[in-house]
Amino acid sequence: MIKLMPLFFIAFIGVFILINMYINRRFFKKLHLSDRVKKYLNIFLYINILGIIFYVLGRYLFDFPNWLYFLVSLPIGILFLLLCTAVFYDLSRVTIDTLPIKENRREFFKKSLDLSSLGVAFALSARAIYEAKFIKLESVDIKIKNLAHKYKIAQISDIHIGGIVDKKFVADIVDRVNKLDADIVVITGDLVDVKISRAQAALDELKRLKSRYGTYFIVGNHEYFHNVDEIIDAAKKLGIRVLENESVYIGEEGRGFNLCGVYDVFGYRVEHHEPDLYKALEHRDKKSPTVLLAHQPRFIEHVGSGVDLILSGHTHGGQLYPFKALVKLQQSYVSGLHQHNENLQIYINKGTGFWGPPMRLGASSEITEITIS
Repeated sequence: MIKLMPLFFIAFIGVFILINMYINRRFFKKLHLSDRVKKYLNIFLYINILGIIFYVLGRYLFDFPNWLYFLVSLPIGILFLLLCTAVFYDLSRVTIDTLPIKENRREFFKKSLDLSSLGVAFALSARAIYEAKFIKLESVDIKIKNLAHKYKIAQISDIHIGGIVDKKFVADIVDRVNKLDADIVVITGDLVDVKISRAQAALDELKRLKSRYGTYFIVGNHEYFHNVDEIIDAAKKLGIRVLENESVYIGEEGRGFNLCGVYDVFGYRVEHHEPDLYKALEHRDKKSPTVLLAHQPRFIEHVGSGVDLILSGHTHGGQLYPFKALVKLQQSYVSGLHQHNENLQIYINKGTGFWGPPMRLGASSEITEITIS
């Protein structure tokens, strides 16, 4: 993966430069504003791109102070929301140009569109920053066939330790999870998003997680970017049980359930640590129900019989609302509880942390309290 980083970096920045050009040419330059104001808006876009470059460098190569990391994290989200606004503006402007109305009225509509579009873009950015500050507790009751006893599962997912997601951030999560008095805690991938040496202080906070039957972890796709074996070893040293295409039994014999976990489907691409559902289910108690931990919801396409409930993450619920539509193109489900078929349900956690900008819009971070009965 390290060899691919320069290519990834170039492609990543290239995409954002193209977005920048579109926003400038199809939005900012069309506004009924003075050339001086347009110049400042264009400078703002250049500063934004510079921030994105520093963000990538800070994520993968250097350590920045938290205040600086916060600032360079914002441009990705701001640019995305500006893009959505620019597309809306572009379509609206073309529509106004085709309307059979008097020219003075057309100009009025255009100027109104200018002001409202700029206002919406910056209001959405401010709202997204505000929403990211709060992690909601989602409580869900799920009925499972043949389960003799009620169990409480605390699910956290997609914390993405690194940068702003630091020791204090993780400590706060741990404190809130411990208050749930859960039977087990599950972490459904994308726990670490930097080199393990830079994440260790935050990871150590997970030692404090408390539950009756322990903490269980599966890797997500981001673990493959930062030496998946090192991250697995680090989790094990904390007393966390890593489920590597395997299962454990939770609860009293005959009254509990199988908890299985598989590697992420990203393993197929890199040809190591590949998910193997057959191996994961091989030694389960077939008389008891089975809960499967699989990072990406689309793994449900590989699941036939033998599984009653899948717990996933990965999608962040779209993180920034307009992005939700794109996530749906890749994943079977985006968030919440779904009845996939008569025998199989899936719950998708929207992510306890965030990737990229500390921004969320219409998709709050969550800690999930799942009661299965």
